[in-house]
Amino acid sequence: MPEIDPLTHPWAEDQVAVMHGLRDWAVTFAELNHHLSSWIGLPVSDANALGQVIWAEVAGAPVSPAALSRRIGMTSGATSILLDRLERAGHVERHRESADRRRITLRATPSAHAESQRFLAFAGTEIATTVLATPPQDLRVVIDFLTRMRTAAAAANDRLVERRATTD
Repeated sequence: MPEIDPLTHPWAEDQVAVMHGLRDWAVTFAELNHHLSSWIGLPVSDANALGQVIWAEVAGAPVSPAALSRRIGMTSGATSILLDRLERAGHVERHRESADRRRITLRATPSAHAESQRFLAFAGTEIATTVLATPPQDLRVVIDFLTRMRTAAAAANDRLVERRATTD
């Protein structure tokens, strides 16, 4: 992939609109996360972590504490304290499911799943309606684009981690 300076590159109007749309979605999604935290009665960081645990579990790939730390951008120590709070509140359980008994998998409790589902049933109506009304061929284009954007963002994150490791 060629090196592009995003600050000096001549952007087309549609390209700028896409970047603004992605930013607006990220801001709106963060606002939904704030509402989830109020709904469940948790600090935003805890609600975000719980959401990550639930999403990973629903996707069939339960997350470890270390992977959760990376996803939410917290140190392992801060994540451990956060998980202790979620566990005491009855939202998350730590499990040892693999043959390697040292490996911990995080799972949301049935009550946390139920409360999350109540929130999604109430707050997800407009999003679900929009997705269901989108033609399948448009969904495939969006999925492909978002996959490429996620890959590009992951590459940028990896480069930033490498930079930090060499400057520390």
